[in-house]
Amino acid sequence: MSARASSEAAWISPGRSADKAQLRLFCVPYAGGGASIFHPWIAALGPSIDVRPVQPPGRENRLRERPFMALGPLVASLADAMTPWLGLPYVLFGASMGALIAFEVARLLSRALSRPPAKLLVAAHRAPQLPDPRPDIHGLPDARFIQEVRRLHGTPNEVLAHPELRALLLPLLRADFTVCETYHHRTGEPLDCPIVVFSGQEDGEVSRRDLDAWRAQTRRAFALRMLPGGHFFLHTARAALLAAVVEELSPLLRCRRELRSW
Repeated sequence: MSARASSEAAWISPGRSADKAQLRLFCVPYAGGGASIFHPWIAALGPSIDVRPVQPPGRENRLRERPFMALGPLVASLADAMTPWLGLPYVLFGASMGALIAFEVARLLSRALSRPPAKLLVAAHRAPQLPDPRPDIHGLPDARFIQEVRRLHGTPNEVLAHPELRALLLPLLRADFTVCETYHHRTGEPLDCPIVVFSGQEDGEVSRRDLDAWRAQTRRAFALRMLPGGHFFLHTARAALLAAVVEELSPLLRCRRELRSW
């Protein structure tokens, strides 16, 4: 396997057989998360949608690799790995930190290859042009950093309380928070694809105004969909989220079928 093929295989996790797929869905995890978050989506979304979970370095089967510390190089590497997979119309989904990554990948592929996604789906993150009102935490001492991570309820307390697991996870979490907290939005042309924003109704990390501001990033349709739960509704309201994702992708699948029948 060539170095390029090896890199692509590392970034893009296996899905089901793509023989019947009409659409490819790339799913980007939140800070500290990995591709396994989206493994249940593969069966749930059916054979017409080729779900491809994204695996950044530093986690799960890429645990021994150094995680990225800045968004720009991460986005460039992911976009390069995705390029051979763009034979089908594609959609990007990103949760929290993954929303920023998905947005910037969509911009890069639109600019460099004239290949915007058919739709951009983002969850649990304010619009990228808005500054983060919260103080940075990536440089805090371990005890205070862990306290802030606990407050977000994204990492099980059992993991944070276990010295060996905590030692493995902390470098990744610091790297991911560094990526988010050092991100600087650059003004550019709005995307030429619809944007759909998902949020938990009880998410205290983002406001309705923060979410609605995503509409400035597209010249196409925009929708905001509120679901039950807090910041990690991706897990607690998985069935509702998957149903909403299917609703958003179904028109794209119908369009593909109609084009094939002409």
